[in-house]
Parts: sequence; C-alpha cells; structure tokens
Amino acid sequence: MKYTYKTFGTCSTQINFDLTDGKVSDVSFVRGCDGNLKAIGKLVEGHDAKEIIGILKGNTCGYKSTSCADQLAIALEQALAEQAQ
Repeated sequence: MKYTYKTFGTCSTQINFDLTDGKVSDVSFVRGCDGNLKAIGKLVEGHDAKEIIGILKGNTCGYKSTSCADQLAIALEQALAEQAQ
C-alpha cells in the first residue's frame, strides 16, 4: 500500500513509500539533502518496517530533535498501526 507522510521539523517536507507485508519499498523524500535521502531509500529497500524503526527512531540532525530518518521511522509506525486496524 502506498503512503504519504508530511514531515515535521526537517528540511524534507514529505516522505512517500510503499509498505507491503511489513516490507518497505520505493521510499522517496521531497526536499531535503538529496544524496543522503536517496541513500536512506536504497538502504531500507525491501527491509522489514519494524527493523527499520528500531534502527532509525530517535536519530537527530544537528540541533533538531528529529531527522529525516527519524521521521521515516515515525511514518512507518503510523502506517503499521493503520494496517493493523
């Protein structure tokens, strides 16, 4: 299923991704650090959402209390919760 998540507190403004059978694919970020965010998308491709959440949740960027990676973890948590309903 395709998801769109509006980010908060980051340079990126949105994350788009697919979540099928708990596996993440086609992650893309709107705005932000293009090279780094493309790399995150490649690194998480095909991996279990819960595993990704465990790795990325709580990651910060500079003085900010969140990061694009943390926002991806939050987006995945919300998508998993939505699927569980």
